Amino acid sequence: MFDEIYYGNTLENWLISLAIIVGAAILNKGIILINKYVIRKITSKTKSRLDDILFRMLQAPVLLGIILLAIWIAVSRLHLEPKTVAFFAKSYKFLIVLNVTWFVVRFINALIEEYLVPAAESNQTKYIDNNLMPILRRAILGVVWAIGTIMALTNIGVDVGALIAGLGIGGLAFALAAQDTIKNIFGGITIFTDRPFRIGDRIKVDGFDGFVEDIGVRSTRLRTLEKRLVTIPNYKIVEASIENITDEPMRRVLMVLGLTYNTTPEKMAEAISILKNMPNVIAEIEPTEVNAFFSDFSPYSMDLKFIYWVKKGEDVVEVPSRINFEILSAFTKAGLSFAFPTQTVLLEK
Repeated sequence: MFDEIYYGNTLENWLISLAIIVGAAILNKGIILINKYVIRKITSKTKSRLDDILFRMLQAPVLLGIILLAIWIAVSRLHLEPKTVAFFAKSYKFLIVLNVTWFVVRFINALIEEYLVPAAESNQTKYIDNNLMPILRRAILGVVWAIGTIMALTNIGVDVGALIAGLGIGGLAFALAAQDTIKNIFGGITIFTDRPFRIGDRIKVDGFDGFVEDIGVRSTRLRTLEKRLVTIPNYKIVEASIENITDEPMRRVLMVLGLTYNTTPEKMAEAISILKNMPNVIAEIEPTEVNAFFSDFSPYSMDLKFIYWVKKGEDVVEVPSRINFEILSAFTKAGLSFAFPTQTVLLEK
């Protein structure tokens, strides 16, 4: 029975080839069990996480490589038609290159996960942050896959240059149809590289004022002060002027105080002195950046301008409120009166 010929080979040869493939599958199962119950226990005791990540990432490509080798050995020992042999040879070359590429991709991914991701999460480097990491990872792995695919196609005799030229015409039509999407993607890359703001920053852009909740490849989401979620296309953000309020070193406040026209020069000087003394009363404002001066004779008042800066990290609502209370209290105690719109009507007899 084993000497019977089926499709140019004896049944014995077919069974031996099948046994080689089954044996490779059993070998893979053994490798999986050894990795799970022996190697992982050993690597878990080491200080570095790199060996754990490498064994986890590289297991699948190695197992696939063993199966591909077994299939090649099983097919090579059989007597098949030349067309079938050529088909298997090309398929094997193509799949082997892709498997090696997969191996390299997972190896690079393991290195990124071990070294770059922790550095980005802890802000140990100023060049890569948590927002840029996913884009950088996809870009690196995409380039490796592209190189591997080109090598695999070249390996089986495909004219990659002609293929790319043909795809270029279709790509041009696609680019014209999806130019807004492409603009958004490049805008997202620009935001990630230039980093004019980060997630959590309060910014003003395109007429909106709010906190950045998410920076995507296509758009950026902003939570406005009214608690509304605004999605802005990235290309609009790149083309607009961005005001990053979170990055301000201090908050500038300008006040105009109008005093009545019966205020004497001495009282006016006293008012200016009270304003300039505010840093000694309110510690949350910058003492070197305070300025107060007699600015103008307005129709209803004599105006004082008071400019001060709230220190970074202080409450920009509470501090001005406290200063206003201090000014009101000090001016009232000094007998200084605030002006309001008035009219004097003269009647002639």
